[in-house]
Amino acid sequence: MELLLGNLNYSSWSIRAALVARGCGLDIPERVVPLGFDETKQFLLKETGLHTVPVLRTDHLIIRDSLAITEWLAEKSAPGKVWPEDSDKRALARSVCAEMHSGFLGLRSQMPVNIRATSPTPALEGDLAVDIDRVKKFWNDLRTQFQRDGEFLFGAWSAADAFYAPVVTRFRTYGYGLTGALADYSDAVWERDLLKTLRAQAEDEPWEIEMGHLGPLRAWVRE
Repeated sequence: MELLLGNLNYSSWSIRAALVARGCGLDIPERVVPLGFDETKQFLLKETGLHTVPVLRTDHLIIRDSLAITEWLAEKSAPGKVWPEDSDKRALARSVCAEMHSGFLGLRSQMPVNIRATSPTPALEGDLAVDIDRVKKFWNDLRTQFQRDGEFLFGAWSAADAFYAPVVTRFRTYGYGLTGALADYSDAVWERDLLKTLRAQAEDEPWEIEMGHLGPLRAWVRE
C-alpha cells in the first residue's frame, strides 16, 4: 500500500488526504512526488494512469481523489477515526467536506496554499469574499452547536477538520485575522500535532512552485 502525495507545501488535496490517513490509525507508507516537473507527470501517468494526486495504491486498487481516499480509509478504520460516530454529525461532516471538495473556487484561486510564505491579504471582494464568509459562517455554526464535545468542528477531530486545515493555513499565509470562536478553532487545528508535523515537512521540502489560478506554472529545486 502507498499514498502518493504532491508537495505538502502547496497541494491542498494532498494535505487533506495525508491528514486523514495519518489520523486514521492505519500504517500507510507515503511518497511525495513534486508537482510541476515533467518527470513527475510521466511517473504518475505510468504508475496510476493519470497525472493527478493524491492517489492511494493498494495491492489491487488505484484510488484517486481525496474524498474517495477518505471514504476508503473510513471503511478500513475503527469507528470515529475518520468520520464522527454520531450519525447526524457524520452526515454534516460529509456535507461540509463535499462542499470544500467541489466549491470555494474564489478562495482556491486567490489564496492558493503556500505554508512557507507570508503574503499580503488579497482584496476581499467578489467570489473570495463570498467564500470566506461562507467558511466563517459554518465554522461558527458548528462550533456553537458542538463546542461542548471538543475543540474541533464536530468536537473530536475528524475528516472535516482535515479538509479545512488548508483553509487554516491560507488564513495564516495571507494574514487574514479571525476572532473569538473562529480564532480558537483555527488555533486548535494549527497546533494539532498532525498539522504541526506536516507543516515541518512542508518547510523542509526542497521544491518551489510558481502557482497560477489553474495550478503550477513552473517548478524548480531551491538551493
